[in-house]
Amino acid sequence: MYKLLFVIVLLTSSLFASQIVWEKDFQSGIKNAKQVNKPVLFVFSSHSCRYCVKLEKTTFSDKRVIKALNEDFVSIISYSDENDYTPRELHRPATPTIWFLKTNGSPMFQPLMGAVGTEGFLQALSVVKQEFKKVNNKKRVKK
Repeated sequence: MYKLLFVIVLLTSSLFASQIVWEKDFQSGIKNAKQVNKPVLFVFSSHSCRYCVKLEKTTFSDKRVIKALNEDFVSIISYSDENDYTPRELHRPATPTIWFLKTNGSPMFQPLMGAVGTEGFLQALSVVKQEFKKVNNKKRVKK
């Protein structure tokens, strides 16, 4: 019985680790980012955009990207063709648009546009993570 339970738990945990954990909407994602003190990945996408589909099937399906996002970021995706909420200041006419945000929802950098390759995206994640830590360390020193 215990072996069966162990196998079920193991399979369930590996299943969840095989995809990005997306927040249900922008507001809950920002709230969660504040609580866990992590930067936000915000993707403005569309199901009918071939570059959005390519991004999801390649970069966002890479195990290294999934692991990095699930561990170090709060991830939010907004689909224009589903009328998902997107703050006006983050809206761009082209998709996919990839933003890295502070915990208050404001941009850390200019957005990445298009189907960014896996290696370039992993480098971007590293830069964002370092910058986020640096800014948070400065805030702690000031207190």
